[in-house]
Amino acid sequence: MSQTFKDFWEFTGFYNCEWANIIMLCVGMFFVWLAIKKNFEPLLLVPIGFGMLIGNIPFQPGMEIGIYEEGSVLNILYNGVERGWYPPLIFLGIGAMTDFSALLANPKLMIIGACAQFGIFGAYMLSLLLGFDPLSAGCVAIIGGADGPTAIFTTSKLNPDLLGAVAVSAYSYMALIPLIQPPLMRLLTTKKERLIKMKPARIVSQNEKIIFPIVGLILTCFVVPSGIPLLGMLFFGNLLRESGVTSRLAKTASNAMTDIVTILLGLTVGASTQADKFLTVDTLKIFGLGFLAFIIASTAGVLSVKIFNLVLRPNKKINPLIGNAGVSAVPMAARISNNLGLEYDPSNYLLMHAMGPNVAGVIGSAVAAGVLLSFLG
Repeated sequence: MSQTFKDFWEFTGFYNCEWANIIMLCVGMFFVWLAIKKNFEPLLLVPIGFGMLIGNIPFQPGMEIGIYEEGSVLNILYNGVERGWYPPLIFLGIGAMTDFSALLANPKLMIIGACAQFGIFGAYMLSLLLGFDPLSAGCVAIIGGADGPTAIFTTSKLNPDLLGAVAVSAYSYMALIPLIQPPLMRLLTTKKERLIKMKPARIVSQNEKIIFPIVGLILTCFVVPSGIPLLGMLFFGNLLRESGVTSRLAKTASNAMTDIVTILLGLTVGASTQADKFLTVDTLKIFGLGFLAFIIASTAGVLSVKIFNLVLRPNKKINPLIGNAGVSAVPMAARISNNLGLEYDPSNYLLMHAMGPNVAGVIGSAVAAGVLLSFLG
C-alpha cells in the first residue's frame, strides 16, 4: 500500500515541481491579471497567460502530454506555430478587417510606417554586438515591428528554439504600448507640435480600394518574395473586404477564423514557455533588446514626422503625435496618438490620420520580415 502511494506521489505535479515552475506559473497569473483587471490586450494576454499555466504544470516525462512531446495534443497544435501556419491566417483576418482609406488618402504617411522599421534593423545590429548569431539576431530584431504574428512567422523560419521568448516579448510590448509610448511622445515633441491640426483626408473611391490590394501585392512581393505568405494573405483579406461581393467570406475571416486562430496561437505560445527552456539568460537579453527595438521604432516614427515637417508648407504639416503609429500594433498605436492629441486639444481628432502610418506599419513589418528571411533564411 505504501509503495502504491509512493508511486502515486512521484507521479503528481507536487513531487515534480521546481522553483522555476512556480516562477513561470506566477508570470502566467500576472499576464491573466493584467488582461482582466487592467484590460491590457485581453484577447492576447488571457490565452498566453493561461497557456503559461498549462505549460508549466510539472509532470513526469514520457506521458505524451507536454507541448514538446511528439504526438501530444499540444504538440500537434503547436505545429501551427513552429511551421508558420497561424501567422498567415491571422494576416488574412487583419486584411479583412483593415480599412486602408487613411493611407490611400494621404500616401506620404507611408514614409512614417517605413521609418518605424528602423527599430527592426537597429535591434539587429545591437543583437549581433551582444553575441547573438545572425539567425537569432533576426528573430530578436523583428520584435521592433510590434507585430506578434510577423515575429512568430520570422522566428519559426530562422530559429524555432527562440519562439517562446520572442512571441511573449512581442505580445507583451504590444500590450504595454499605452504605458511605453506616451512618455516617449511627450519627450520628443513640443506643445506647439502636439497642437497641429491636420486637414481632413479626401474621400477614397471604391475603385481605389479594390485596386490597392492587387497593386500592393504585386509591388511588395516582387521586391521580397519571401514575404508572400504574410503579404499575400493580408492583401487577399483586404480584397475580400473591399470587393463588395465576398462580404460573407470577409466576415468569417475577420471574426470567427481570426478568433479561433488567436486562441490556438496564444495558448500554444504560452504553453511553449516551459521553465527549463524559457528561464535563461538569452531570454532576458531578448526582452531587453525587444524593448530597445520598440523604443527605436517609436522614436524613428516620431522623428521622421518632425523631419518631414521641415519641408512641408505650414498648412500641410503633420502632427508628430501620429509618428508613433508607424509600428504595426493596429489599432492600439493609432488610438494612443488620438488620445494624446485630445489631451492637449479636445477638438483635435487624430485617429483617422494615425491609421495611415499604422496600417503602413503592418505592411512595413511584413516587408522587413521578408528582407530578413531573404538574407538570413
